[in-house]
Parts: sequence; structure tokens; C-alpha cells
Amino acid sequence: MTMATLAQWLRCPHCGAPLTDAAPLTLRCENAHSFDVNKRGYVNLVAANDRMTGDDAAMLDDRDAFLAAGHYDSIRDAVAAAVPKDAERIVDAGCGTGFYLAGVLAASAERSVSALGLDLSPEAVRRTVRTTGSDGVVADTWRPLPLRDGCADVILTVFAPRNLPEFQRVLRTNGRLIVVVPSGNHLRELRADGRALDVPADKAERLQEEASALFDSIGVETVAYAMDLDGGAVEHLLGMGPAAHHRAPASDGRSERVTASVDIVSLRRR
Repeated sequence: MTMATLAQWLRCPHCGAPLTDAAPLTLRCENAHSFDVNKRGYVNLVAANDRMTGDDAAMLDDRDAFLAAGHYDSIRDAVAAAVPKDAERIVDAGCGTGFYLAGVLAASAERSVSALGLDLSPEAVRRTVRTTGSDGVVADTWRPLPLRDGCADVILTVFAPRNLPEFQRVLRTNGRLIVVVPSGNHLRELRADGRALDVPADKAERLQEEASALFDSIGVETVAYAMDLDGGAVEHLLGMGPAAHHRAPASDGRSERVTASVDIVSLRRR
């Protein structure tokens, strides 16, 4: 990350003008709105009155531990394979710990790729920047994104919120949106006894229908397999996802076989 590469992604969240590298650790637009860049290499562009909060450190620690054990490597590898080989500028919207973006960048190591990690959680963006060497921005996906028009070849969104009109604006024409959603079988063993939240069986179909006014559907790839998890891994899995916002993770410490099943939806911007 450099100040120049970070600025190339960004527009002012107040007026929409491009941000430029104006001074050490400062970005500024032509209308004199300025923003301090964290010395760790990212900028926070969330409005001061935005009360939304992202994942906290405990959730991210659980995610780091679970993902480092390799349980979602098959999903990571399928996401990387879905990225076009000629993509040069990639945004991970809802980047979390940077696990999936790191996989994409590793698969693209033979060519020059610029990447941006975006998340509502400053701690998540910090970890992504540290793990991947990408640029980083703290921003709320539900609001207009502080990203320039047509600045990305690919947007990834893995188990994360989606703002389809904003993604369409940020992608170049024919750019790719790659979305990972849980299928109806994902974590079914944990959902059966109420430890994980219910998942609609038709999430991929509903996403394609919702996106049809802005994107053409390229296809859906299902990745499904069984995970043999010890009690600690189950605790990490429950603590890292949306269930952590609703209830305390609960496991009796026994090993369990749990289904991973996701749909990777590839969409092309018109």
C-alpha cells in the first residue's frame, strides 16, 4: 500500500470528488475535505454519525482460528478460480480477515494485481491490510461507497452484505461480481438444534433475480463437503458468524461432522 495507490480507489464521501494524496497520511478532495490515513495503511471513511458497527476483535479471532485450520480452503480456492485471469483491480467488500482476498492474490501472483479490502470493522480492515498488503478502507456497504466509478474489475463479497447498485457503479463495464452465499444445507447440523441461524434454501436464486436489472448471470458453482470438527473448531465456527450477534456460542466439546455448502454466484456488470 502507498498513499497514491490508496487514493486511486477513493472518492470523497461528502461530495464525491476524487481523493488525492495531499500530505503525509492525509487524503484530500478538491473541495478541501480531508481524511487522515492510519499509519497501518488504511483510511476510515465512515460518517461520524453512522451507528453501525462491524465485527469485533473476538469474532475476528474466531474466524482467524477457524480459517487457519483449513476448514474453508475449498471455498477459498473456488473463489480464486472464479476470478477472471485478466483482472487487475479487485475489491473485497466485507473483507473480514482477508482470508479470501489472500487466496485470490496468491492465485494471481504471476501478474500485477491491485487490491482493496473494504469492511465496516476497522479491525477487519487492519488485519486484511496486514495479511495481504492490499489497500484498505473502512466503509459501510449499505451506504454510498466512497469508491470511484468504474475503479474495479472484480468485486468479491463472501458471506457479506451486498449493495448491488453501488457495486454496479464501482465495477467497470463487463466487470465481475462474485458473491458467496450459504446454501440451504450449510451448517445444517448446527441449525438443527438452534446453534446456527436458519438459511433460506434459495438464496442464490433470489440473488440472481434481485441482480437481474444490473447484472447478467454467468453461473452458479456449488461447493459442498463434510467437515470433521473438534469442539474448539465448532466454538470458533459459531463465534465467527452471524449467530455470534444473537446468542453465545455453545458446544459441549465433542467432535462433530458438519456440512459446508455454499453457492458461488458469478455476475457480469452490463
